[in-house]
Amino acid sequence: MTLKPLADNVVLKAKKSEDVTESGIVLTSASKEKPQIAEVVAVGPGGMVDGKEIPMTVKPGDHVVAAKYSGTEIKIDDEEYTILRVSDILAIVE
Repeated sequence: MTLKPLADNVVLKAKKSEDVTESGIVLTSASKEKPQIAEVVAVGPGGMVDGKEIPMTVKPGDHVVAAKYSGTEIKIDDEEYTILRVSDILAIVE
């Protein structure tokens, strides 16, 4: 199954978080924070704000930093994705 975002939405796939800290402490799944760096999987066509067209500034394959508590999380085919608006993306990681 594939996701095709609408308007100015973006589909992100989060990078795997570490299971062990740098000092060797093993983390449980409950103690892990949601990763903020993710890979762009799909991008919508853009949208209109106040009558002006908003171009999409990211493309599939980009690695981005997203706002910590933004978007909607979904699970498809045992993969976890987040759908959010392009305005919730803070930076592109180069």
